[in-house]
Parts: sequence; C-alpha cells; structure tokens
Amino acid sequence: MGNDMTTRLAVIGAGVMGSDHARIVAEELPGTTLQVVCDIDARRARHVADALGAAHAATVPEMTITRDDVDAVIVASPDFTHASLCKACIAAGKRVLCEKPLSQSSTECLEVMEAEQTAGNKFVQLGFMRRYDRTYVEMKRAVTDGTLGRALMMHNFHRNVKTPASDFTGAMAITNSAPHEFDAGRYVLGSEYRAISAYQPKRTDALVAPVMMVLETTDDQLVNIEVNNNAAYGYDVRAELVGEKGAVSMNNVACVRSDMELASSTAYEVDWRGRFAEAYRRQNCEFLRFVETGLFPATAASCWDGYCAAKVAEAGVAALDEERRIAVDLIDRPAFYE
Repeated sequence: MGNDMTTRLAVIGAGVMGSDHARIVAEELPGTTLQVVCDIDARRARHVADALGAAHAATVPEMTITRDDVDAVIVASPDFTHASLCKACIAAGKRVLCEKPLSQSSTECLEVMEAEQTAGNKFVQLGFMRRYDRTYVEMKRAVTDGTLGRALMMHNFHRNVKTPASDFTGAMAITNSAPHEFDAGRYVLGSEYRAISAYQPKRTDALVAPVMMVLETTDDQLVNIEVNNNAAYGYDVRAELVGEKGAVSMNNVACVRSDMELASSTAYEVDWRGRFAEAYRRQNCEFLRFVETGLFPATAASCWDGYCAAKVAEAGVAALDEERRIAVDLIDRPAFYE
C-alpha cells in the first residue's frame, strides 16, 4: 500500500472500458489512488491520465504490473491480452480485476488457473459485473431462499443497437456478447451447463442475424439466450426466471417516463455502460476489498467461471456451425475454486 494507506491501482487499457474503470477508481472509490494509466497508444494513455489526475501514464503493460508504486491492477486491454496479463499479475503477486473474457480459449484459461493454483492464492477477479446488478441479485435470492420453488427455466435476451464492426458474425455473438448471459445463468441457477444448441433466423439484409441458444444444465433446467446485435431500437438486456411457484422478471431499467403527444414512453440506453453503471461500481468496490483483505469475494467471478464461459462459447460456436446439439465437457472443478 502507499504511504497514506491508499491502494494504488494501475489501469491497463485506456479505451472505452479502461477509461470507465479509471474514472471509477479516481472518482468513486475512496481509499484508492489512480496511479498509472497504461495503453499502447501513448497519447491516449496520457489523455486519460491527465483527465483523471493519474500520477503516471505508461505504454508497456508488463512493466506497469511490476512497478513498486502499483499495488493492484485492472485489465481492460484487448481480449487476446487478458490471459497473459493475468499471469503476469499472478507472477508479481498482485491482485487483478480482469475484464471478461479471461480468454476465448478454454486451454488458455486452464493455464491461468494452473498459475493461480501454483501460487496458492486467488489473484484474479473476473469482470462478470452482472453478478452485482440488483436484478440478477434478486433473481438469485429467489432461488436460494426458496420463494420460487425449484427453478425450471431462465429466459434471457441481449440486444444491441448495432454491431460494433461490419464483419461481426454469429460466432462472435456467441463468443463476445453471450458470455455475460452464460455466466448470469450459471450464477443465478447455481448449475453448470451440459449441452448447447444454437440457431439463426434469416435477415433480408447483410447484417448479422440474431443468435438463439438453448442450454441444458446438469440439474435438468433449461436456459435460452437470444443475442440480437442489430436490434436497432436500443440496448436492452432482460431476463425471466421461471420456477415451480411462479416467475421473476427483470424490468426495463429506466429512471423516468415521458408522457406527451398522446403517448407514454421510457428510454433505452445506448449501450451497456449506462445500464450497468452501478454494477460496475459495486464490482470495483468489492475488488478493492479483495486487494485490502486478500479474501476473494463470495459474489465475484473467478478464473473457474472464466473457463466455464469459454467452454460454453466454444461449444456454442460448434453447435451453430454444425447445426446440432453439442455437449459442454468441463474438467472437474478444482477444490481450489470451491
């Protein structure tokens, strides 16, 4: 820790998510100092560092991680860098909050898990922030306190205004967008998946069509997930949990309603940042406590959860490509991650 007993954090990646994390650290986490903003683009790193009062800007992630004036790290760099940077944090003995995915390769996820287990402590908290969103918290509570009876099904849809890139594919909807739903389903139901099927309807244009997935859990429950990356009307994430005694449904989260011109309406967010802003703040607060105490948060996602999401996504891509149901074959869960 720093001399004034604050936790000095480095944020790696100064893009959309990195700058958001840096702002949360700088403005909303008492007891922390935004020590370093690191990005391969030196000007972007300096711009975010100066805007938020960071002490330093840097361009080399590995050197940033090993700095003596950095106590912990937030990784929000491109997906393909996550696993190697998490391993660097483990080697340096520093806790890391890593944006999802841990890796899109389940084999690479296993390598990070092995490094963590060899170190003998948990170092990686994975950014499945929906676990901290009140709607999913209440759904999980309805399962654990028994008010719903046995949970039978979970319906999910994840809709974006448009794809982030023109070459976005159905496979990318599974590997890039759906992992949040994969994890939310596992978290709420407390079950693993054993199989997945995936389908796509046909659009009249060249845009990527929605992907519909049906997952089966090891506890004989069903989870369906719609990912529609070109929904056009707004960012819209909702879920419904169906049990033997009733159902719990997520409302569209909107602070106000407008009444005018003979109509009543509520607005949608443009993207995930507004919808899940509070979840990100709660997640980062728990990460700070993890850094301070060394106790891994009960709610947080671990490397095991990252591995499971990667395995489900790999099976989902195969199911879409081969047009058949694909088994999800997980290793036995290590006692380290119980």
